Amino acid sequence: MAINSNNPAPSTIKAEALTLTSEWDKVFPQSDKVEHSKITFVNRYGITLAADLYKPKGAEGKLKAIAMSGPFGAVKEQSSGLYAQTMAERGFLTIAFDPSFTGESGGYPRYVASPDINTEDFQAAVDYLLTRDDVSGVGILGICGWGGMALNAAAIDTRIQATAAMTMYDMSRVNANGYFDALDEDGRYALREQLNAQRTADYKAGQYKLAGGVADVLPDDAPQFVKDYYAYYKTERGYHPRSLNSNGGWNVTSSLSFVNMPLLSYISEIRSPVLIVHGEKAHSRYFSEDAFKQLKGDNKELLIVPRANHTDLYDNFNAIPFDKLELFFKENVK
Repeated sequence: MAINSNNPAPSTIKAEALTLTSEWDKVFPQSDKVEHSKITFVNRYGITLAADLYKPKGAEGKLKAIAMSGPFGAVKEQSSGLYAQTMAERGFLTIAFDPSFTGESGGYPRYVASPDINTEDFQAAVDYLLTRDDVSGVGILGICGWGGMALNAAAIDTRIQATAAMTMYDMSRVNANGYFDALDEDGRYALREQLNAQRTADYKAGQYKLAGGVADVLPDDAPQFVKDYYAYYKTERGYHPRSLNSNGGWNVTSSLSFVNMPLLSYISEIRSPVLIVHGEKAHSRYFSEDAFKQLKGDNKELLIVPRANHTDLYDNFNAIPFDKLELFFKENVK
């Protein structure tokens, strides 16, 4: 007896209807040299992402494009948007996007981070850009924790022609090992116990507990890098009402997947050009230096910015090497 197969139809890519802010609500002034618009795109998990698109005013024909995100716990109205607008002033078509579950992007539950899904967010941005008629090729740029996501995306996505990682964090390493690798195996076990107990408590409560963003009041003995975060996220310089770091922070249990699923495992196999930029005085500098040691080939570069701390590369025009970034992407994005 013949058996008729009944294969399901292929899944369709469907965008969620998002509510996007029409007003200019960035922490930086709007440039009169670029055209700004809001766009959305969908990642492979069906999450619709919101982004700001910046294009040189009056530009015609195909442009080199750059997708940007970060810092970790920030939104596109903060540092990534500043980078995107500035690089658009220099001739690129750029987008700054909110990662899944954050900002104006979709995805539930809210305020979750994932090494896999957030790497996929970069790849989905590439999907979107490569289907535009005005784009010739694509590079990516990640800031802070999204610097690590960008390197991870470059390791899997051969369409990415150039990658810049700014003031990079390896989120797997810092979650599993603590700052400066101070957490040992026993400490990591205790962390797992704490996070899994929180899972039980969350399920019982019917909601996810937030870890808290940057503290509203700094203790006198706060480390300098915490003071630097405060100076950005909790003041007019960088505060934004949708920013996790400026407000309630991530779900406590977001750390679990990073502890168990290391990023950067295959970055030694990246064949496209990579530029890693970090501040000389940044507490996080060791993440970039160690990641750079994993890279192979003569098209990889580590640039240490003299006297700069971690957050200087968020918005300090005297520290961010925009001339270098412009040259890097113009030479390597086709």
